[in-house]
Amino acid sequence: MLNQFSRSELLMGKAGVTQLKQKKIAVFGIGGVGGFAVEALARSGVGAFCLIDHDTISLTNLNRQIIATMQTVGKYKTDVMKERILEINPKADVRIHKTFFLPENADEFPFEEYDYVVDAVDTVTAKLELVMKAKEKNIPIISSMGAGNKLDASAFKVADIYKTKVCPLAKVMRRELKKRGIKKLKVVYSEEQPIRPIEDMSISCRTNCICPPGAKHKCTERRNIPGSTAFVPSVAGLIIAGEVIKDLCKKNECFL
Repeated sequence: MLNQFSRSELLMGKAGVTQLKQKKIAVFGIGGVGGFAVEALARSGVGAFCLIDHDTISLTNLNRQIIATMQTVGKYKTDVMKERILEINPKADVRIHKTFFLPENADEFPFEEYDYVVDAVDTVTAKLELVMKAKEKNIPIISSMGAGNKLDASAFKVADIYKTKVCPLAKVMRRELKKRGIKKLKVVYSEEQPIRPIEDMSISCRTNCICPPGAKHKCTERRNIPGSTAFVPSVAGLIIAGEVIKDLCKKNECFL
């Protein structure tokens, strides 16, 4: 019988789609990268999600985040993403955490329940803790490196963190993971040289903050505010989703 995942079955087989229905994916960070990753995972038939993000949608998210529209500005990203998933797959089990993931609250998350972890957060402290928890629980994880200040979506690559180059965030992660004894980590990173954002105070969040009222972490608190586009973070998110799907299907020998 035809269903919303029938075209996926033509490539992954019924066994593959059935396996994905039984998987639970945790996505940390529902922004430009994480939002598109979730979108693709939902459209691929993943049956359960845990979405973690403390933030609400702001006006400046409209240029790159799939959940951002004029109607959703001010709403929690996790709430909007959950609604979107259920519109695609009403049978999906979606749990949300409106919180900022940090070492201090890492034990509040049931990592042992996850079949895969997607790291799409943008702070090194959170990324490192995610990797440590995933490795501790022997859960596969894929991390997004820097997607801001870039214009070439074709420069993204999938690699082990220790084989990355050019990306400044990957350089920091390599150093810190080595200190912690982490031997490997699958990442999506770009070999494009970062572009220096134009300094124009008339469009700067530092002097024209438009974060929704009650925002816990405003853009004015950030050391650097990167430029972004619709077509770079989205590609990183889609690549991540593809890697998750392929890894899960290969593990269970689902592909035709």
